[in-house]
Amino acid sequence: MKTLSAFKLNLKNPLLSFLQFSKTTQQILQIHAQLIATNLIADPFILTQLLLSLASPNALNLNYAELLFNRIHHPNSFMHNTMIKCYTQSSNPGKALNFYDDMRRQSHLLDNYTYPFVLKACGVLMGLVEGREIHGEVVKRGFWNDVFVVNGLIGMYSKCGDMASARFVFDGSEVKDLVSWNMMLGLCVQSGDIGAAQKMFDEMPEKNVISWSIMIDAYGKRVGDVANARVLFDCMPIKDMVSWSSMIDAYAKIGNVVAARQLFDEMPEKNVISWSIMIDGYAQHGKPKEALNLFRQMLCQGVRADMVSVMGAISACSQLGALDQGRWIHMYMKRTRITMDILVQTALMDMYMKCGSLDEACRIFYSMPKKTVVSYNVMIVGLGFNGFGEEALECFAQMEREGIPKDDLIFLGVLTACSHAGLVTEGFHIFEHMKKDYRVEPKVEHYNCLVDLLARAGQLEQALNVIESMPMRPNSALWGTLLLACRTHRNVALAESVVERLVELKADNSGVYVLLSNIYADVGMWNDALRIRKLIKDKKMKKETGSSVIEVDGNIKEFVSGEINHVWSKELASIVQSFLRMSIS
Repeated sequence: MKTLSAFKLNLKNPLLSFLQFSKTTQQILQIHAQLIATNLIADPFILTQLLLSLASPNALNLNYAELLFNRIHHPNSFMHNTMIKCYTQSSNPGKALNFYDDMRRQSHLLDNYTYPFVLKACGVLMGLVEGREIHGEVVKRGFWNDVFVVNGLIGMYSKCGDMASARFVFDGSEVKDLVSWNMMLGLCVQSGDIGAAQKMFDEMPEKNVISWSIMIDAYGKRVGDVANARVLFDCMPIKDMVSWSSMIDAYAKIGNVVAARQLFDEMPEKNVISWSIMIDGYAQHGKPKEALNLFRQMLCQGVRADMVSVMGAISACSQLGALDQGRWIHMYMKRTRITMDILVQTALMDMYMKCGSLDEACRIFYSMPKKTVVSYNVMIVGLGFNGFGEEALECFAQMEREGIPKDDLIFLGVLTACSHAGLVTEGFHIFEHMKKDYRVEPKVEHYNCLVDLLARAGQLEQALNVIESMPMRPNSALWGTLLLACRTHRNVALAESVVERLVELKADNSGVYVLLSNIYADVGMWNDALRIRKLIKDKKMKKETGSSVIEVDGNIKEFVSGEINHVWSKELASIVQSFLRMSIS
């Protein structure tokens, strides 16, 4: 009776309430000091509550919790389970297995809370051997028909990629719940067996929004069958933000941003994930202006941007050359303390390079504590595009000094830099040593860079020799590069030969014939130019209308070729006329 009274008294202690609502390590440590001073720390219940508060995924708290745990003379099963659970969720899940081993050695009671936690740790660690041993313990100790343990086993086998064992557990269990079905459904999708997933979905005794969303993702993202995904979406009895976002993402992934935007506008409620999917969808599929407009709209509605949305906005600025807006987004990220990881830093560097602000790009590059192949590639290509070929080669040399491994993309980058900077000898040297010294097999893209390098330097015959001596069949991009150079250097005979090759590849679109017509016109072969123009008209070929984009006071302005209804048409015509008068005078 005395013990029960003391327990009730301790429950009412204000320190327990403070412990439940404490959010910082400092607050918890202060309460710990008070518990020691009042001798309440000896109470197992209060000690357990303190462990629960300390044992968060925060590394400092976990270390302190373990120190406290090690000072307890007789820790009970609940205390062990608390430590196992928290280490499972931490960056060091291996320690969860250590605590589990301690429990077994000390003959503590292993219950239906212990096994799900430790099985999750096995899944995180890809510890299939340890997981199978625990599976044996589960059967031996009679937890085979506990639904939480069964789900833990299915989850562990799923994470370890052992679908057969996961299916064995699922089929042999008599206590399957909706979580069990959803886990197996997700595993079928993960393994790429959409047919098995559909069969399981049809057999499910009940479904929730997670079940429907798994199947929408399966059809929409895994196999690109957006039609089937949409049928499922429309059949959903209740739609949540996850299902809406999944369907929008499915449309965005295949480039159907019109359908994605239509669904986005129909959403009854939006969160930052749905905004980010739509912004990134626009940015990834050549709609940078729409991406930036939507990004601004999101901020105006009070939604705080996340990593995905700012990456989409930065990409849009890169495509548009919108330096002012790019700088503003960079400042916004600093102000709102969005994590500047290596991906974001590389994207910002790329944006500054493409907008011509080399100083800002270099500042980011040299401030990066760790650089990857992608970071170096962006730097090398950016320097080359901006005419700093020697600096690009020095950057490549620095990469070599730092021992960073090189892949085919980095060689593509350095060859592109040589091409834009006109460094023919250096480019050839790198291409020749690419396979010999670095064991990187040149791909068609590398040959394209080499052809572009020679073509820009006016060495058209050498460029043709490279194409004809390639170990693989040249594609239309290679011939297109050479055709463009034919106009620059007015080589009609070679241009005609290149067009014949493009016809063989069935890549003779309107752009090819327009370019050939312009080549004829440049050298005064007007009859041939008119003949090609007539061919374009007779074949009813359509050329994509050209446009220009400029940034004025932080706003993007687009001008389309031949547009007469633009709001600035009169002013533009006046400026063009003044330029013409200046050129004549």
